[in-house]
Amino acid sequence: MFIPLKDENPTYTIPVMTIFLILLNGVIFIYQLSLNPMENQRLIFQWGAVPYQIIHGEVLHVVPAIPIPLTIFSSMFLHGGFLHLGGNMLYLWIFGNNVEDVLGHLRFLLFYLLCGLFAALTQIFSSPGSTAPMIGASGAIGGVLGAYLVLFPYARILTLFFIFFIARLVYIPAMVVLGFWFLLQFLGLPGAAYSNVAFFAHIGGFVSGMILVKLLQPRWSRRRRR
Repeated sequence: MFIPLKDENPTYTIPVMTIFLILLNGVIFIYQLSLNPMENQRLIFQWGAVPYQIIHGEVLHVVPAIPIPLTIFSSMFLHGGFLHLGGNMLYLWIFGNNVEDVLGHLRFLLFYLLCGLFAALTQIFSSPGSTAPMIGASGAIGGVLGAYLVLFPYARILTLFFIFFIARLVYIPAMVVLGFWFLLQFLGLPGAAYSNVAFFAHIGGFVSGMILVKLLQPRWSRRRRR
């Protein structure tokens, strides 16, 4: 097991969108904590993305607060607990700033939302009959990881590495860290039906990020990287 802590990859600009997304997710999670369990459950059903509802256009549990298709986007900003939020925001902070530096602020926001969209659609079409709401930024952040792998495969990532009960700090190339993360998503697929982890969304987000970053990367950024 390992936990990435930071990368050795400088940026040329302040990652304002990455910071904004982290703060927005944090503020919404604090609001979730202010609710009692029943109210929070209702919030998740109102703003989360329920595959069956999106496919069939039928309301199953609670009437969504917005049109059903738009819950794909609102679901990206809800989380199920501290570990869910903390893990997602850690990965977004480590890898998002460099991707934003390449794409520019507004393109990065568009990229993030599109990755979240394709990630959610991958999960929805893998289990169209599911009545459980999908929440979390994992799909969009999977896209950020895919983009980082394309742009900076050899960047060094400071990683907390566990071998049994021994922990060590080591530098590992991004292609190893992110490649292993992607492999773990495939290893989770056999038990996906019995898990609350959206492995298909992670895979869909990662692949879409690898493709979209090349389509959205501006020419000035390509010249600067050369």
